[in-house]
Amino acid sequence: MSASGNSDSGNPSNTIPGISLRVSTSPQARAKRRIATLMEEVELLKQDKATKQRKPTYYVSQGRAIRRLVALYTPIEDLIAENDRRCEYEDVTSSVSTVECLIMHRQDRLQRSYIELVKALPWIHDKIASLDDDESEDMLRKLKRGADSACGDDMGTLKELMASWVNIEFHPIPLISTTNKHHRGFVNDICGKLLCPAEWCWGDPVVRAGIRDCMTAFIVSENSWPLFMYQNCAADAGNLEHGLMKSKLLVMGLKALFTSPSSANKMDGEGQGTDIIENNRRARRQDQAKVKTCMRFALSSITSWRNIDGDFDYEIFWNNIVDFFEDAPGPAARARVNELLEWWTR
Repeated sequence: MSASGNSDSGNPSNTIPGISLRVSTSPQARAKRRIATLMEEVELLKQDKATKQRKPTYYVSQGRAIRRLVALYTPIEDLIAENDRRCEYEDVTSSVSTVECLIMHRQDRLQRSYIELVKALPWIHDKIASLDDDESEDMLRKLKRGADSACGDDMGTLKELMASWVNIEFHPIPLISTTNKHHRGFVNDICGKLLCPAEWCWGDPVVRAGIRDCMTAFIVSENSWPLFMYQNCAADAGNLEHGLMKSKLLVMGLKALFTSPSSANKMDGEGQGTDIIENNRRARRQDQAKVKTCMRFALSSITSWRNIDGDFDYEIFWNNIVDFFEDAPGPAARARVNELLEWWTR
């Protein structure tokens, strides 16, 4: 019996069930420690919530630059996909058909926009690489939300300002309403003149009637430059490039969107883009394309933003403006474009 008892007491694994090994401490001390632990957990939860809230706000705010500086219509996913395609495959530029040339032209436009995207958001490449698919899609959705929101704000700004500028510059009777667009467009003599293709004379009653009645001979499409884009809103029928893109209204629109609405009134129409263009004194082509497209919409009678207005396609119009600057056909045309950009930044 004694031998067995001595053996059991010497074995640490043989403990008496139901007896705790706790060491008694003060109840007040334990309560304080529990409270401190809970407070730490609450702080961590607050920090986590704040971080989650900051990320959407950050991405949305960063996305506001996309429609202005990168591309007005093209989804970000298409730009990224085009750059990925170029990284994975060699472009074949010899012996291509006309259709293939058109495809390559579109691909070049996408790639140029991707380069602008990286300039505007230099962190985006590394960020996408560090996120999983769901996180990446969520980030792109927030960037798009910011881009669309900024575009809507710009449209609203120019909708009101354009009416005021036209009223001041052209003194229409009655004055154009800053809030109601139903009396703009071709039904209005002043807006109709500014929207009229440069190769036609709005003063000709046959032209006015043909445009207003949507006659086949007077279809207004995105392939003509409207008169509001010309210096003094007047075009030379013998040289339709003379004075193009030098409109005072365009300069005012660019200043209104890229500095402030009030700054648009502090200019004389002679260039004066220095304070709103990049420090390298080179005008962004996308900036000007965005402003011209928004101003065309502001002069029209459509009340909500959409791609198609009758026979006029705004997306193709935007692409035509970008191509005018970025895809000039030959050295002479390129020299004229560079001269125009110097005019904008002098």
